Amino acid sequence: MALPCLRVNCRQMTAGLQVCGYATVSKASRPQEKDSGGPVFQYVGEHRKPNHKVFVWGFSFTGALGIPSFVVPDSGRKKPRKYQLTPYRLETAEQISSAACGYGFTLIASRTKDVIKLWGMGLNKDSQLGFQRTQHSRHQSYDFVLEPSPVALPLVEPQQTRVVQVACGRAHSLVLTDREGVFSMGNNAYGQCGRRIVEDEVYSGSHVIHKMDVFDSRVIQVACGQDHSLFLTESGRVFSCGWGADGQTGLGHHNMSSSPVEVGGDLAGVKVEQISTYGDCSLAVSKDGELFGWGNSEYLQLASVTESTQLSSPHRLPLKGCGKVVQAACGGTQVAVLNDKGEVFVWGYGILGKGPKLSESSTPEMIPSTLFGRSEFNPSVAVTRVRCGLNHFAAVTDRGELFVWGKNVRGCLGIGKKDDQYFPWRVTVPGQVVDVACGVDHMVALVKSLL
Repeated sequence: MALPCLRVNCRQMTAGLQVCGYATVSKASRPQEKDSGGPVFQYVGEHRKPNHKVFVWGFSFTGALGIPSFVVPDSGRKKPRKYQLTPYRLETAEQISSAACGYGFTLIASRTKDVIKLWGMGLNKDSQLGFQRTQHSRHQSYDFVLEPSPVALPLVEPQQTRVVQVACGRAHSLVLTDREGVFSMGNNAYGQCGRRIVEDEVYSGSHVIHKMDVFDSRVIQVACGQDHSLFLTESGRVFSCGWGADGQTGLGHHNMSSSPVEVGGDLAGVKVEQISTYGDCSLAVSKDGELFGWGNSEYLQLASVTESTQLSSPHRLPLKGCGKVVQAACGGTQVAVLNDKGEVFVWGYGILGKGPKLSESSTPEMIPSTLFGRSEFNPSVAVTRVRCGLNHFAAVTDRGELFVWGKNVRGCLGIGKKDDQYFPWRVTVPGQVVDVACGVDHMVALVKSLL
């Protein structure tokens, strides 16, 4: 990767200038060409717009990182690279605005009006990346996709419609568009794609990309659990479908649901702003900053309202001392919420971010803001996004810095080593991180960079 070398060269050049008798000049005191014969200093980014880049890291052998030479070495690479332990730039032609990590696969999307606006990479044995036609036969589809490959959506107006967001589960995917609603693809054994369950359906090589037309108003956010799906509409209502054995659909029962149904319980009449799920627990944040939860509580995720290991309908979770919640993230066994002051609270089971002694909590524990860079020199640093993978957390600050912690499954934390991380640790990414997607064993970051 060339970027760190650039940084070293800049330092060497600066040191060299000082040895030669030149001192670095601040922008305000920079000599003008007309009255100085001295050196003219060029400042990176002075007139440049930031480039939008995508970085990937973690387990590469599924193809989920989209770097073919990691899996099948090319002439320049002697050995396969099973783990990418630091951020690696993924070459993309378009400006990527949304990314999602499934169980061994990745979807990335652009808000472009071009015909191609969605790409997939990684495992495709259930056609969770759509029908990826092989070079040998137009009737066969690849089970593994090693580089970002276009996913063809059945759009009526392909050049007018934009992809707004993508979400990935264990073996299914959801794609949200601005004009043509939601599309689903992949495994539908439990109804998670929102269509009729077909017994013994073969998902490998499937051409089925299902368009959902059942919502009362425009869908503004989608979320995939392991085998269930959540949908948030513009009117603030939540719908769900799929596997319900842990109550994760929130429909008041433990059965499968093959069509999105509105979620009730304590959410009845509540305007929801954000939804989150990744394992078998589901969360919703209301407009007035309250948190609601349902589904699996084996790991104390919902212990504030139940001693049971499951809740089949939404309950308001009384969070003492957390303030107004603006965002929630739900992993396999752990939960994180972000309040309007940019503070992060965690609970559940696993590596929660407050050291090796805290592995379980039924009540929210605040992670000290100093661990995200707040200090007397930077007193206003605030976390703006919080995300969960299956066993790890990620947080992005208003300075564009990315912090990670949790189980470092196959190097998914991107911190240059395979050790688990018990406190938030900053990931070295060249640029400002805009957003991040977490999976089981890999991650994707969307970055603005001047280089």
